[in-house]
Amino acid sequence: MIKFKFTVIILIFVSSSFNLSAQEAIIKVDILREIGDIDRNIYGVFMEPIRTTMDGLLYDPEHPLANEDGFRKDYIDAAKELELTNMRWPGGNYTATYHWKDGIGPQEDRPVRRELAWGVLDSNRVGTDEWIALSRAMGVENSICINGGTGTIREAGQWIEYVNSPPGSHYADLRAKYGHPEPYDVKYWHLGNEVDGEPWQAVSMTSQEYVTFAKDAANLMYFVNRSCDTCTQPTFLAMGSSWVMHDGKPGKWEQWNWDVIDGLITQRNVEYIAIHRYWGSNITEDIGDSRSPDVYLGDWAMHVDDYITTTENQIQIAKMKNHLRDKPFHIAFTEWSPGTRSHLSTLAGALHFNLFLRHADIVKRANFTLFISLLGRNEKGETYKTPFFHMFKLFSTAAHGKSVDTYVQSDTFDGELYKNIPYLDVSSAYNEEEKSLVINVVNRNMESAISTDIISDTGEFSETAEVSVINSADVNDRYTFENQDQYDPATSTVRADGGSFRYSFAPHSFTQIRVKVAE
Repeated sequence: MIKFKFTVIILIFVSSSFNLSAQEAIIKVDILREIGDIDRNIYGVFMEPIRTTMDGLLYDPEHPLANEDGFRKDYIDAAKELELTNMRWPGGNYTATYHWKDGIGPQEDRPVRRELAWGVLDSNRVGTDEWIALSRAMGVENSICINGGTGTIREAGQWIEYVNSPPGSHYADLRAKYGHPEPYDVKYWHLGNEVDGEPWQAVSMTSQEYVTFAKDAANLMYFVNRSCDTCTQPTFLAMGSSWVMHDGKPGKWEQWNWDVIDGLITQRNVEYIAIHRYWGSNITEDIGDSRSPDVYLGDWAMHVDDYITTTENQIQIAKMKNHLRDKPFHIAFTEWSPGTRSHLSTLAGALHFNLFLRHADIVKRANFTLFISLLGRNEKGETYKTPFFHMFKLFSTAAHGKSVDTYVQSDTFDGELYKNIPYLDVSSAYNEEEKSLVINVVNRNMESAISTDIISDTGEFSETAEVSVINSADVNDRYTFENQDQYDPATSTVRADGGSFRYSFAPHSFTQIRVKVAE
């Protein structure tokens, strides 16, 4: 674990310049202007058995790196190094036809099923007990997604009995019979996955059908252990829309989210709406899938910001409408990824975390897709740490505490949809106990360094700032196993006494600056 006592951390990215030259900027940080507590659950992952990503890769009892449960220790060690907090499982589209009872008991007795989401045969060698063993080895909390497609409400209630109830009832006794007498105490349960995705899901629902299903499922799953004083009671995540664009066809995501929020905000134990968005897929039919930096790092960041902000506004309206101003109800960004194979993707990954931190008052959980993608892998299956891994680690091990408001003045550029996008994209985190500030910045200028005055509006910087930089000569170069020794962040120091200091952020770079703060 990396700790920076009495330090400030500043993360910065640089991206492209086409018609403008961005060379001067100002960043002002005020530790008294709090946005909200940073929930460490934003440093979670999503894992789904897509074809052989689980059985045959992460789970491979014959592999020389397999642990006693059959899971690869290189991935488990990576989870610990990143200080991951939670893992959402088992899906994903997989859950729409997954029945959890197929995955318990002796592995040799489990049925082989046709898996309809990814078109393979599912051996069911990895079921509930194996998933939880993996989570415990990784040191993360479980976050289970129920079947909102072919699954029944009764089946969901029986699953929570198997997982959380003490011995004495049928499914809890089955768990004990299979070697796990103590309840697993899983708190977070997702009420289905992407159930609005009619074009790509085997089974889908209307928003009205989903609200009815989710209410009944949440009620029944709560009732299973409501009279048990020692049982972990469930907290539920409702499924927001994932259909913004699909094959050029727009979905009615705003209406779906409103229907779900308004319909479930009064429901006992439902405290999140889960949203998904994959960076770099279609924003609109006109733009399509563009990897040009002005779209990829500009339009996409603005679009996802709008996606979060719109959903947040709907939550606030629903709270007022239903007289529930104090009801905990937040956003869980339970699937996100820009891909992990190039420096451009690493920059986009940092933009994600900046968005989560700037919306720390409403975004309280996030799950990167897929967990195994945090490590690179060559044709032989050997893993290595990519720049994306190191970027993730800089955030997950350092950006804690409270998110604080940051003023940024820099030149701007135009995307295809959005105009006047600042080259510098910034978020900041302040750890009051350690008196440390973390500022995360993406500089979206591909050609010019940006010389920046970094100013503390409250307190003064003290002593030396520590700097870590991730960069690449070509933002589109694919990461390779052979070049892994080049991927560690470059480190340096900068003098930072007083109320300000100056730093020049290189083109298309990710920079983290750690500096002491004296109030």
